[in-house]
Amino acid sequence: MPKLDGKKVAVLATHGFEQSELLQPLSALREAGATVHVVSPEQGSIRGWHKTDWGQSVQVDRALDDARPEDYDALMLPGGQINPDLLRVEPKAVEFVRAMIEQKKPVGAICHAPWLLIEAGVIRGRRVTSYHSIKTDVKNAGANWVDEQVVVDQGLVTSRNPGDLDAFCAKLIEEIGEGQHQQRAAS
Repeated sequence: MPKLDGKKVAVLATHGFEQSELLQPLSALREAGATVHVVSPEQGSIRGWHKTDWGQSVQVDRALDDARPEDYDALMLPGGQINPDLLRVEPKAVEFVRAMIEQKKPVGAICHAPWLLIEAGVIRGRRVTSYHSIKTDVKNAGANWVDEQVVVDQGLVTSRNPGDLDAFCAKLIEEIGEGQHQQRAAS
């Protein structure tokens, strides 16, 4: 796995994130050497969803109001039904996602998180996957939906569900690391 020393990654989330879809990528990114901030419209901590009930809380590192896309090298969006549904009605969250895509930074979105990509208007023409229940939403937004464990389209990494987390984390880390090599080559 490439080392991500010196890289800063934002994890945009709020209450109701799928617990494994935040905690496992958070851990994997940090183990790869990245500085990772949980960014949220909430302050203090946010509570995850674990299978059929509320799960663990996670400390918020940066308020969304204080987070700037240009301060981060990549973005990770955990799923769950509640989390992306709450975030997609937050204009600052939607703008944060749009800015990261427009700045051509790696973005990972798993499960229901592509709802945020749809709301940000950045999914049209992209090859992506998602949780199967939002397949029609993704297609109606103009994306080419495929049923694969992990899909990469120009730095956008998508996966279907918690069962895909190992592949999702590895591919997201690879994309962030490739961005590092591309920046060095351009210098």
